[in-house]
Amino acid sequence: MFQKPADTQTPILEPLAQRWSGRAYDPARPVERSQLLAVLEAARWAPSCFGYQPWRLLIWNRTEDDGSWQQAFACLSEGNRAWAGQAPLLLLACAETQFTDGRPNRWAQYDTGAAMMSLSVQATALGLMVHQMGGFDAGRIREQFAIPDTFDCIAMLTLGYQVPRDQIPAELQERELAPRSRRPLGESFFERRWGAALKT
Repeated sequence: MFQKPADTQTPILEPLAQRWSGRAYDPARPVERSQLLAVLEAARWAPSCFGYQPWRLLIWNRTEDDGSWQQAFACLSEGNRAWAGQAPLLLLACAETQFTDGRPNRWAQYDTGAAMMSLSVQATALGLMVHQMGGFDAGRIREQFAIPDTFDCIAMLTLGYQVPRDQIPAELQERELAPRSRRPLGESFFERRWGAALKT
């Protein structure tokens, strides 16, 4: 996996700085079962309201069941299908919208996002690449895979190994090689009152 580290304003942990959402997957390199279990274990230990763990992940492995992988792949938006077809694994992150007693869990999506961040950082540390996507047909995937109504379909993810830099397809090179950027700290983080930029 070629490196494209974040240009941080202050040093952070290496897997956090190295994590980025690439699109150029190596279709010939499957993800080992031990690697998959490790990223799922990282997600399992994410924090959640009351320790409720509202996240559920549905996983499709192209090397083990191409038919179901293709069904899930067909639920992606056209733009995502243009590159995601090379990823060996597709995942769907769902969030349980109510607690066991029937009360709404308004933190479910927040907690599921935390679990996906844990998964992504662990994947980066293992040399894997994750790309999270909002572009998919949630109604279609719910129907095709019998997802209960009490779960929101939050995001789909690709998981796999990146192709070497010199093998990135021409149509992906501009996006894959583009520098990464974020707003300065003071534009997103405030002190004492809204809009008062954090001093750095």
